[in-house]
Amino acid sequence: MADDGQGAVRGTTVIAGAEAGAAPADGHAALAALRALADARPGEVVLLDGFRDADVDAWPVPVPEAVRTVLRETGGLEVDGERFEFGPRGTPHFTDGYWTIGELDVGEGSLIVGVPEGEAADHADWGPVLAVHTWGEQEITVEAPGFTGWLTDLATRLADGADPDDRPEPPFFVPARPTVEAAEGPDAELAALVGRGDSLTDVADLRDLPGYPCGIGWEPYFSTLFNTADTGSSEVQYRLAGNGRALLLRSVVSGDFLGRPVRRHAVPADAASRAVRELRSLAVEFPEVVRLDEGCTDAAMDAWEVPVPEEIRTVLRAIGGVRMAGLAPLRLLPGAEADEAHAVDPETHRMMGGDGSYRPLARVDYARSSALAQVRVDQESGAWGAVVSVPTDPGQLRTYPELTFLAESLPVFLLTLARLARRAAASADAARHLAQAAHWMFPNSGEAWTRPVPVAEWAGSGDPLRAAVTTLAEGAHAADLRDSPTPSDLCFHRAARWPRRGLLDRLYFPGAGLLAVAVPVTPRSPGV
Repeated sequence: MADDGQGAVRGTTVIAGAEAGAAPADGHAALAALRALADARPGEVVLLDGFRDADVDAWPVPVPEAVRTVLRETGGLEVDGERFEFGPRGTPHFTDGYWTIGELDVGEGSLIVGVPEGEAADHADWGPVLAVHTWGEQEITVEAPGFTGWLTDLATRLADGADPDDRPEPPFFVPARPTVEAAEGPDAELAALVGRGDSLTDVADLRDLPGYPCGIGWEPYFSTLFNTADTGSSEVQYRLAGNGRALLLRSVVSGDFLGRPVRRHAVPADAASRAVRELRSLAVEFPEVVRLDEGCTDAAMDAWEVPVPEEIRTVLRAIGGVRMAGLAPLRLLPGAEADEAHAVDPETHRMMGGDGSYRPLARVDYARSSALAQVRVDQESGAWGAVVSVPTDPGQLRTYPELTFLAESLPVFLLTLARLARRAAASADAARHLAQAAHWMFPNSGEAWTRPVPVAEWAGSGDPLRAAVTTLAEGAHAADLRDSPTPSDLCFHRAARWPRRGLLDRLYFPGAGLLAVAVPVTPRSPGV
């Protein structure tokens, strides 16, 4: 499951010509080209020792006959100190659908070959062959569909005196797209490969490429540019799936800000009723993992100080609370027990927005700290929106304003917890598994950081929500959560232009949490 070097990527390849490597699998041709290369550049090119069939048979991957033809004679080549190795020399591990053939640009990139799963008879060749750079410039190129054709072309070029690092630009490009989009799309085979999809993972469809070499138009979701945080260590993880059909690129965002919008899962129209059905099912199947409290009547909800939309009523008529092993209890209804559990310092309450702007859900403890998971409520429209988790200690919140965006709505939040609970129920220690899976319920969880920007940057915006917050006090920062992943951390105090030693005055959540805004203490902080 990886974003954010900016701009369209450029490919790298060792192949020349649009159809390089596209020939049918032919181990004999590849072997002949390697021998010609060794003859043409004696002393500069060394062919490595080959493998016995018994050794190849012990590998955890199928080896087609065309590939065996090459491997019996040579296990790789070395050109001017650069090595290309065709087998698992010293590292007989196979993961993520490929083996690494060699390094590129002094370890800045890797040359990989897809190794299909299943019986060798089902595959004529290994492939595809890709050059993958995930440091600095994000460059990914499909060099050839098959290993033996790629090897033939490489050996021919090197025999003509080419440098192995001399790589022409690819004449073709195809885009990668969000796995969430692929999961919800019409291509059933591709959807099966990406599963449910993930907001920080993209997929490139490698079937029916327009030609070779072919670059992948892609960029990661994290950004190490534009005043990123100083603790950044983000990386890209990649794997081949479906016997080389697709390349999945997962952005592991760690200590850097998000650099581009994400695609979230579509919210089903019946999310509320689905959440009720799934939680009830879990409570029946796994009563030691999930327990539910009774809901309440519409008459009771009508008496609340805030309006209750129909989708929320669908949940609350059936469920008044959720208790999951390993997690803080969710108390969805008001009452003495809930009021006591959800109590926060009056100053924290004011900074969170005050009466009517949020509905408490759970008090989440972490070491000596705690946070309040809550649903944001639009006091004008009555809409219940985003679920966020905010620290409850007033000194901590004032000095280090931050929160975690958990879900775009209460039903989606409950669906997420239900999915995690079902997975945890299958483990030996459900409580521990679930607590680890839902670690993001406490702020600054290590999830991706949405970048806050000064609200002044939105001056003149055609978006009414963005335009409205530009009137807030100088130094106010905001983040648009409509294109952020869930969960994601929002650390206002880490923004490059957050006032030096700035203290939080108040948090706002326009549109019931479509935006999150932090206003620092200033002599002219207006009331809103």
